[in-house]
This record gives sequence, C-alpha cells and structure tokens, in this order.
Amino acid sequence: GAIKAKTTTSPTNTAPHRIIDVPWGPTFFPTVQDMQGSPLDYIDKIRPIAQRYGICKIVPPEGWKQTDFFAAEMEVPGKFSTKQQLLHRIQEGISFGDGEECNPGSYQRYASAFTKEYKRRNYPDENHPGMHKNSDEQCHRKFTPENLEQDYWDIVENRSRHVTVDYGNDVDSNEFGSGFPLSERGRSVSERATVDPSKVNLPEPEFGTQDYYKETWWNLNNIPWTPDSVLRHVKVGINGINVPWMYYGSLFTTFCWHNEDNYLYSINYHHKGAPKQWYGVPGTKKDADGLEKVFKSYLSMKMRDVPDLLHHITTQFSPRLLQNAQIPIYKLLQHEGEFVVTFPRAFHGGFSMGPNIGEAVNFATHDWIAHGSDANERYRSFARPAVFSHDRLTFTMAHHVSEQKSYKNCKLLLNELERVVSEEMQLRRKLLNQGVRDVTEVIQLPPNRLDQLDEDSADYDDKRLCHACKHVCFFSAVACECSQSKVSCLRHSHYMCRCPVERRYLMIWSPEEELNSTCQAVRDHCETLKPEGYVEIGEGTEEMAEVEPLPEIAPGVEKDLELHKNDVITTDPYIPPSKIQQQKNPSFAAEVTTDEDHEENERDEGDDNDEDKGDDGDDSNDEDYVEEEEERQEVVILDSSDEEDGKKKGGG
Repeated sequence: GAIKAKTTTSPTNTAPHRIIDVPWGPTFFPTVQDMQGSPLDYIDKIRPIAQRYGICKIVPPEGWKQTDFFAAEMEVPGKFSTKQQLLHRIQEGISFGDGEECNPGSYQRYASAFTKEYKRRNYPDENHPGMHKNSDEQCHRKFTPENLEQDYWDIVENRSRHVTVDYGNDVDSNEFGSGFPLSERGRSVSERATVDPSKVNLPEPEFGTQDYYKETWWNLNNIPWTPDSVLRHVKVGINGINVPWMYYGSLFTTFCWHNEDNYLYSINYHHKGAPKQWYGVPGTKKDADGLEKVFKSYLSMKMRDVPDLLHHITTQFSPRLLQNAQIPIYKLLQHEGEFVVTFPRAFHGGFSMGPNIGEAVNFATHDWIAHGSDANERYRSFARPAVFSHDRLTFTMAHHVSEQKSYKNCKLLLNELERVVSEEMQLRRKLLNQGVRDVTEVIQLPPNRLDQLDEDSADYDDKRLCHACKHVCFFSAVACECSQSKVSCLRHSHYMCRCPVERRYLMIWSPEEELNSTCQAVRDHCETLKPEGYVEIGEGTEEMAEVEPLPEIAPGVEKDLELHKNDVITTDPYIPPSKIQQQKNPSFAAEVTTDEDHEENERDEGDDNDEDKGDDGDDSNDEDYVEEEEERQEVVILDSSDEEDGKKKGGG
C-alpha cells in the first residue's frame, strides 16, 4: 500500500469538514460460567437487547487473556493474495485490484511499516514529543481511535488525500491455520483437526487451561458444531460459513457494508494487534431496506449495471448518509481478546486502526430459520446461488426436530415447512394440469438425504440449480427433452425453453406423503412444547413489539470505555513468543527476515517496475524502509489510479 502525500502541507493539518458522530453499540461481559457453556446460549440470553442494535461486543472475563493460545504460524511457505483498496475511491463501488501476495508474517511487517509511515507523516508529535511546541493546535493531535476515525472518513468522503492499502481478507484457515488451537475431540470442521480417542469422553476442560481453548464452544472452529447450532448438520466444510476465515489487517483496511450469507449470524474474534472499528445497523426489514435504499440512491447509475452490487462487498459509504436518512447506526471498537457478534440481516462494515489479526465464522440458532427464508427469496430475485440449500437445511432441521427445545422456535420451523410444502404442492398440481409429465415412476431418482448435508449431497445440489433463479431444486425439478443438463424450479419452467409443454417432465425427489409426514412430525412436536395457556401473538421475522425505547447509552458502554481509556494503538507487527528472544538479541534485525524474504528482496531489487508496497519490510529497520518507500510512493499511487481499471477483480 502507499500513501500519496501532498508535498506542501500535511493533509491532516486541516480538520475534517464535519465530525462523524455515531453512538456506541452495547458491550456484554460474560462470567466464567458463561464461558464454560455454549456461546449460543449466552447470545440467546442477550439477544432481546443486542439484536436491536444489529451488532454487539462480548468481552470475556479477565482469565481468558492470561493464556496466549494464538496458534497460527506467521512464517509459512505458502502465500495468500491480498486485495488492493483505493480508499479515496471506495465509495464508488469499483472492484478491488490484486495486492501483493504475502504470508502472515510478511503481511504483518508490511502493515506495521504502512501504519508507522502514516503516523510519522500525520502525527509527528507522537514520534518526537518535544517538537512543534509553538505550532498550532492541530499539530498536537494524538494517534487515537477518535482521530483515526475522523481521518478515515475524511479520506473516504472528501478524498482529502489518496491512500492505497492491501488487505489480507478471507484467508483460508484450512490452508494458513486458525488462530485458535484445534479440538482433539472432533468438534471442528477443519481439515487440520485430528481426534484423540482417549480425550473424546473426558469431562469438559476447566476455564483457562490449555485444553479449554481447544475444546470450548467459544473457539471459532467449534461454534458451528455447538449442540444447539443449526449448522452442525452441515458436515461439508464451507469456507467462511462453518470453517473460519482469517483476516490480516493494516491501518484503514476496510470491510465494506454487507450482511451475512443466508442472513446468518456471524462472530468475529480479535486475536492480535490494533483495534478494529465496527459500524452496524439493526437487522429489521425496515432498517435493512432503508440502508439498501440509501445505497441505491447514492450509486443509482452503478446499480443499473450491477443490481446486486451490495453482495460484492466493495463499497463503503459514510454513517452520515444513513443518519441523514434516519436509519439507526451504532459503532463498536473491538480490541484484542474481544468478540463481535452480528445478528441476522444486520448490515455492518468498518476498518482497522493498525496491524491486526482477526478470525470470523457464521453460525445459526433455531430462531434464524425465518431470516434464512427471507434471504432465500432475495437471492432468487437476483439469481444468486445460495451457499447452501435453504430447503435442504429446513428439512434437515425437521428430521432432527427432537432437538427443538423451544415452542417459539419450533413454531418458526413449522411455519417455514408449511409455507414451502404448500407452494410446492400447488405448483406441482398446476404443472401437471398444464400437461407436464411426471416421470418419477420411470426415472430412478436417489432419495434426498435428510440427516445431514455432506460432500456428496452438496455436489448433487450443485447439479440441480434452476437455470433462471439459481435455486437448488431440492424437492422436484422440471426438465425438457431438448436439454440433458438444464433444469428449472417449479416457478420458472416457462423461461426454460420454447418447446411445447408436452416435451417437459417433472422429476420428484420428495413425494407428497413424505412432505406431509414431515410437517406432521414437526406439528406434533410443537404441540408437546406448547406452554399451557399460550396465546399466539404473530408470525415471521418481524420484531416483537419493542415496548421500551433504547437507553440513551447502550449497556456496557461506560464500563468498556473506562477499561480502554489509556490504551495506546500498537503499530508493531505480531511476533510469536518464540521469536521474542530474538528481539532481545542485538543481531535480531538480521534474524527476523526469512530466507524467503531475502529471495524476494533480491527479486525486487532487480525489477525496476515492481510495485512492492513494503510487505516484506523489516520492522527493525523502519527508518531505511520509510526512505525507500517515500521514493517509490509517488510512482505507486500514480500507477495504481491510472491502471486501476485494468486490474479489476471481484472483491469481498
């Protein structure tokens, strides 16, 4: 990444045009007992309050951070690709270019050098406390989260200067390792995990022990398989959904406004480094639609060409736009050792304040089902394939209906089943009446597997996507004699081809009796869970009547601000404890660079056109690095803005 600085005056010597002022979202403080249980139970406990903000922060008790359990290796042979973000153009919805390829260690060194360079240029007093005593007040701005937040939006909104930075997002934890140690009891979907039969039936490890961090359900590798998790029936690993993604960030690296695939919950853990600024909007239909309306009006021309632009996750826009449209928005500042949870359909976005390492994964509780249904309908309207079949997961949940413990959630599942089955049977009858042939008796179709979603099931589902809306044709599909591969869902068979209806035929995987008996089993279980004297209030994902207005200051905010009031933003790269000894060694500067880095530096020196952005910079040699970087920066930024159209690639 490079910063194009004006040579005459420092761009931060003028205050941002208007202050961005967003209220804080809630912070919760679980007890040791909460941390020994399931995070899904804890999140369900705080949900009535937390989901009204869309996002919340969870700060584990003191003992959590006393053990450094971080498990990802920094110096590995493989390299991940990064996304090049032009912050001054990130409001435009353009795709991100390709940044440098790095391993975790070289990325951390790049991020540190980038952050220190920005700090040196824009916060000179922080590096030389005795200087500039007679200069104006602006020169004495501190390198604090408040000031970096204003700097960031000044760059994004006002393009006060050109800033280009590389972001190591969506890094595969199967390939590069999770920050959490892996379970030895078969609790993780990770390909790297192994099972130790002698430990499988042992009691739960005590909070704070080494084994605790491997086996706790708060470990992001284990959350999707928590006993109450809907996703535990998804046995196939899906990156980012039930296999965590790692995030290697730098100052101003941005995660743009988005909500989660299939409107799932997400949980993000901050392992190491500088804090991360989050913004969130509640996941109500009104507020989510309001954000999309702002987005569409702001980028109306672009949206005509790319109607699902929000799903590309390459556009950042100011909280001010949402506030002007009366859409509630809240912020969080996530520090090392803290979790952030986002709720179904809740839009969120943000940026890092220096070199850091995060990890995130999705999860779903039983209350999610109606949100998943809304997401499914939305994806069909854009012809966007879902990451897994909603119908399959719904019926898999129905197959495991005995796991349902709450009447309300069981009723949500029943509502969804009845909706899906009712539409399915109506459309079958309609098509058969039109002359479409039912060939189920003639063609031997394999029955749908309902106990779990495994690799074979996922592969099979990929082969039966509707040609029009990309929906997985799970219960049945329409095909035509004119094509060996094309199928259609029951809604869209008339778009499939121009052949007469007599050539079309209906393939049924789930006969009517199976659909009806499944619904009946869930209906019966619902009745056993129904509390005496229960009165039905309403259906669907719309929120319960919000009786009380939100408090002026969200829960936990004052305690959280007090805890972090003296924090200093780190600009150093993360160095594993095993390397700390080398730092104390006078020859550390020579040791910190890997052989691979030396080879790359030699290649860089021989390549006049290289756009290296310092990802292999050695933190112990910052001053030399900065001088070299300054000589290159003008070239880099001019090249990147001129050539950016030629480097477009889908981001996210």
